[in-house]
Amino acid sequence: MKHLIDIKDLTIEEIQNLIDVAKDIMQNKEKYSKKCDGKKLATLFYEPSTRTRLSFEAAMMELGGNVLGFSSANSSSAAKGESIADTVRVVGCYADIIAIRHPKEGAALVAAMKSEVPVINAGDGGHSHPTQTLTDLLTIQCEKGRLSNLTIGICGDLKFGRTVHSLITAMSRYQNIKFVLISPKELKIPDYIKKEVLEKNHIEYLETDNLEEKMPYLDILYMTRVQKERFFNEDDYIRLKDYYILNKEKLKNAKKDLCIMHPLPRVNEISTEVDEDKRACYFKQVRYGKYIRMALILNLLEVE
Repeated sequence: MKHLIDIKDLTIEEIQNLIDVAKDIMQNKEKYSKKCDGKKLATLFYEPSTRTRLSFEAAMMELGGNVLGFSSANSSSAAKGESIADTVRVVGCYADIIAIRHPKEGAALVAAMKSEVPVINAGDGGHSHPTQTLTDLLTIQCEKGRLSNLTIGICGDLKFGRTVHSLITAMSRYQNIKFVLISPKELKIPDYIKKEVLEKNHIEYLETDNLEEKMPYLDILYMTRVQKERFFNEDDYIRLKDYYILNKEKLKNAKKDLCIMHPLPRVNEISTEVDEDKRACYFKQVRYGKYIRMALILNLLEVE
């Protein structure tokens, strides 16, 4: 049985196949509208989500399937002390596939080990968010026309950002990728990402706290929010939350074909005035996310 727990579970060829199917769905929606007729997706979300949960649910509905699940731990038997292992065993009796989000790293892996149906990691703590990464890859492919020969700036919370960790891991497998890692010193990329991903794969990278200085060199700017829910000290969060705010002024020296991305939700890190800039791709990103999740559901359910 196939699961998706980490982006490393997929080969480059498998990722490209999902991208190709997603692009076909975008062009031929009617062809796919009954593919999951009679199938059910369970969304087990132990922490808040708007885009990811609704994206999964919309994806299954547009494939002709149905959805069930819960949107917080308090509305499930987890509030009574039920383990993840028991929850997925029970839910597997009702559903054909499970998408799970949990605040603890490794929770999705535990679920996959005990589940009798395919499990998709919809985010586990600060560790991994593989379907957001697939969304990002589809966005880059559609907006830039390639997944190689790119300089990618990632700005904001690089320490706790699971989307950042997954994106770096995925893009490090493509040719001629360079990273500019932009963050305050308190939110720098973890050492294990630098050692086990960037340096191990001989990927060129630069760490800096200056966004504007490196802006002219970027093909992609991936903004992230400072995540309040990952901080133990509220004073630290307040001090760092507005460290970077992208506005029109900061984009004046950017490339004309820069692709501005954000996994959302945003707080203050991108000014709303940027929304009208043709280089802003973050709302397109949301739409791409639905299509790549449709492709993934079909793949894991082995639907032709």
